[in-house]
Amino acid sequence: MFRRPSLKTVRWRPLEGEGLEHLTIEPSEAGIRASSVLIGERGGRRYGVRYTIDCDTAWAVMSFSIDTTDGRRLALTSDGKGHWHDVNGTQLLAFDGCIDIDLAGTPFTNTLPIRRLGLKPIDGTAKLTMLFVPFDTFEPFPDGQNYTCLEDGRLYRYEAEDRSFTTDLPVDEDGLVMDYPTLFKRL
Repeated sequence: MFRRPSLKTVRWRPLEGEGLEHLTIEPSEAGIRASSVLIGERGGRRYGVRYTIDCDTAWAVMSFSIDTTDGRRLALTSDGKGHWHDVNGTQLLAFDGCIDIDLAGTPFTNTLPIRRLGLKPIDGTAKLTMLFVPFDTFEPFPDGQNYTCLEDGRLYRYEAEDRSFTTDLPVDEDGLVMDYPTLFKRL
């Protein structure tokens, strides 16, 4: 279905406002590491963010950290089965069951469930609870999202659980989002 991860760099730009994301994905000792720098604006507020996401070989998120240019930081770890801890080791029960994360402002995190689940059209819709991190507050919360494979290894439907937003996401041979209609375009 998808290729084994190798060193790859991609860029996206938002379709509204100014911004750019520069992401490098590469194999790591434990699995996969994605490192990115992005600038943009959301709700009239500008941001500069650097993030790193570490996944195991099955694309389950094991840790992530986000740093902003204005000095804010969020770093969490997971066992890959939906149990999260902060940097002090405190268990974050509110996120139990969240295997994947969704960072506002980047289409990359849509790749995580697409790669991890390996959905085929006959599988139907996967209903997930994501650990969502908005870039305005950096206060994560659980967020219901649905993913459906429309064309094996090529096209996936993303739908907010409350049905407030639906879009079809074309992906490349690595499962990375090509274009995110109404939000991002790959350069």
